[in-house]
Amino acid sequence: MQKVRLCLAATVLALGLAVLAPALPDAAFAQERARLRSAAPANVRIGFIDLPNNARVPGKLVLRFALTGMDVAPAGPPRRNAGHHHLLIDTELPPLDQPIPSDFNHIHFGGGQTETEIALTPGRHTLQLLFADHDHVPHNPPVMSERITVEVMAEAEEKPRSVAAPGAKVFFVDLADGATIPSRSRIRFGADGIALSPAGTKSENGGHHHLLVDTELPPLDREIPSDFNHLHFGRAQTETELTLPPGEHTLQLLMGDQDHVPHDPPLMSPRIRVRVVEGGQVASAVQPAAPAATRADGKPARTPAPNDAVVYFVYPRNGEAIFPNTTIRFGLRNMGVAPAGVTKPNTGHHHLVIDAPTPPLDQAIPADLNHIHFGGGQTERKVTLPMGEHTLQLILADENHVPHDPPIMSERITVLVAPGGKRPVRRR
Repeated sequence: MQKVRLCLAATVLALGLAVLAPALPDAAFAQERARLRSAAPANVRIGFIDLPNNARVPGKLVLRFALTGMDVAPAGPPRRNAGHHHLLIDTELPPLDQPIPSDFNHIHFGGGQTETEIALTPGRHTLQLLFADHDHVPHNPPVMSERITVEVMAEAEEKPRSVAAPGAKVFFVDLADGATIPSRSRIRFGADGIALSPAGTKSENGGHHHLLVDTELPPLDREIPSDFNHLHFGRAQTETELTLPPGEHTLQLLMGDQDHVPHDPPLMSPRIRVRVVEGGQVASAVQPAAPAATRADGKPARTPAPNDAVVYFVYPRNGEAIFPNTTIRFGLRNMGVAPAGVTKPNTGHHHLVIDAPTPPLDQAIPADLNHIHFGGGQTERKVTLPMGEHTLQLILADENHVPHDPPIMSERITVLVAPGGKRPVRRR
């Protein structure tokens, strides 16, 4: 009798599903419909810099991305032959005709970043890069690296977290939840019950601020990331000039100790929402920053940059001998790459200064044979140099080709252009 009842219940359930199925939307039974994919050139190459297959790596690993044949551009505005990186960790390729998922296994770099720091557990992991367009949809044909395997060695015991004094707190000054602010605003923050001390300086009951923009809290038992969404104030600053696109954004403060690790218990402000508008009156107590177009002296206003942003040569290095026709590769840390004309906070594009002094930093960088602009968001360039010694320097600049404040530039390096890319042998 029990078996009969079970069979009858199963039959009724099956009939019910059969009746309901036509009424359910197609999305419940099929994946999202295919998107129109952006075309990609056939000769594009993408991969990891200095990370071979089967490498043994530490748990905290800096990954740098190489791209040849296309440009890097943030997600959002469509651009031909451009896109941004996605990192696939321990996962197969997603559907190539749909937006790439955004989760722990699919990391997006929609700000135009060309490197990142990740933390992996001990053991073997797979890594792969997949390039995608402004809508996070892979190109046609897809631009992707080989899927490599790395082995993470067991890490040493984690450093203990600094103890926070009872009653200590961190907060925004004159900025409340729901406030309306201009796209370029001066954000002020304070702390009570804890001393402000720079990063790297061990201090009893001390720490410095970190501003989280449009992101959740990071893990509280390890170093706070340093990227577009996690801004460090390692010099114990208590204010910053922040540029955000119009729309809704979230802000939160999190204190870190001398090693950028949150305290125990963590000192953090409530996560607030702000509405960003383009200019106009401000409905909060935050005062707008100086006009974005020009300063009082008539010169272009400079875009603020994180204090820990770094631009550097991937190749060549100082003192190297190179071929007359050489591909110069460059990287950027703690900011993202964005083409000229695209306004996006904490981004910029590279300029290569060849055999020339550093140009004025309060006006647009010249565009000539000695000052090469990479306004498309490129991260490399093949240059032809005559034989002999030459100096090279990188300077990052904003959408108007004006260096940031503080300026982000590399050291000036010297290279020797020689036949065969080798230094001549001195005979005794």
